[in-house]
Amino acid sequence: MSWIEEKAKAELERIREAQAKQVYPYFKPFETGGLHTSIDGKPIVNFSSNDYLGLTTHPKVIEAAKKAVERYACGLSSSRVQATTVEHIALEERLAAYFGFEACLVFTTGYQAMVGTIMSFADRDTTLALDNLSHACILDGTFMAAGTPLRQPEVRFFNHNSARSLNRVLTNRERKNAMVLIEGIYSLDGDEAPIQEIVEVCESHENTVLVVDDAHGSGTLGKHGRGILEKTGLEGRVPIVVSTFSKTFGGIGGILLGSRDVIDHVKHAARSFVFSASLPVPIVAAASTILSMLEDDAEGLVAELHEKAAYMRRSLLELGLDLGMSTTHIMPVMCRDEAKAMFMHIALLENGVMMVPITYPGVKKGEERLRLNVTRGHTREDMDKALDLLETYGRAFEIPGLESAR
Repeated sequence: MSWIEEKAKAELERIREAQAKQVYPYFKPFETGGLHTSIDGKPIVNFSSNDYLGLTTHPKVIEAAKKAVERYACGLSSSRVQATTVEHIALEERLAAYFGFEACLVFTTGYQAMVGTIMSFADRDTTLALDNLSHACILDGTFMAAGTPLRQPEVRFFNHNSARSLNRVLTNRERKNAMVLIEGIYSLDGDEAPIQEIVEVCESHENTVLVVDDAHGSGTLGKHGRGILEKTGLEGRVPIVVSTFSKTFGGIGGILLGSRDVIDHVKHAARSFVFSASLPVPIVAAASTILSMLEDDAEGLVAELHEKAAYMRRSLLELGLDLGMSTTHIMPVMCRDEAKAMFMHIALLENGVMMVPITYPGVKKGEERLRLNVTRGHTREDMDKALDLLETYGRAFEIPGLESAR
């Protein structure tokens, strides 16, 4: 046995144990797409999906993707450098206009968009200031830059959602320039960034730019779904926004929004863009169709999402469940114990409801939870079923807030 096999076996010990006990919760194979799917032939309502507006399976979206397959096939077999279509360009121009930026660049994934943006600008003159609950794409882009010879920016963390902590970091930084990296909505906790305060702190420090990852706010926040900047009236005061197609826009792909010069620089400098295969045109067509729906009736779509989220939040709180720091349609059901999270997941799944458990190292020990995302595509019946199951099994497993009901 080679050392890599020995290492893999040792690292997999915890996973293999969970698999042997039949409590391993991940990589369940869906048999259809959408929020209402099936696993092993059993119908499932998925509450861990990020399809926030429920448009992934809309007939118009599917038809647009089919037509794109007929014209462009499934892929372009090269990177955007030599595999750009008129569909890519048109979508980038429309996204820039919709979100109120001068230019846009579409990546193959949102992860690559963030990594490429950081790597394109971070160097020895740069301090990267990160919220300490940053997503993996922000962390990985930062660590890649820090480990790249001749680049090696300074890396500093500030306390989650703390403008005061960020101010201390920027005041004491050692490099001339600073890039502050935050998220509009934090995907595991469902809380919004205090972006007004953070923008003001950034503006008070010379040579400081703010980058907002608004993957979970695009299509869900603001009257027209333009994200946290629209909701807070800060449009025009944040120079770079990164988002994704894998939530509201029903597919996969990354969105980078900024000035023309910023976009053109990243287009030529980001290795995650230049050396990655071009986004397939059927995905571009699907995203373009969803963008058209937002242009036509974003106000109605977003309002319906918020109405359903408000019902679910109110009902969860009435049961006494702990939703952690959540203030949005992302509502973690805090179990605060790995075994409880695992067994809750299994009990719900056996009864047709999927809520994926998030455990260490995804979250700190003692912060284990079920991932519960409310979407516009969930029906009242879906939500009521989930609520009944959460109450029943939450009492059985003594989930926080329901212990005393036993």
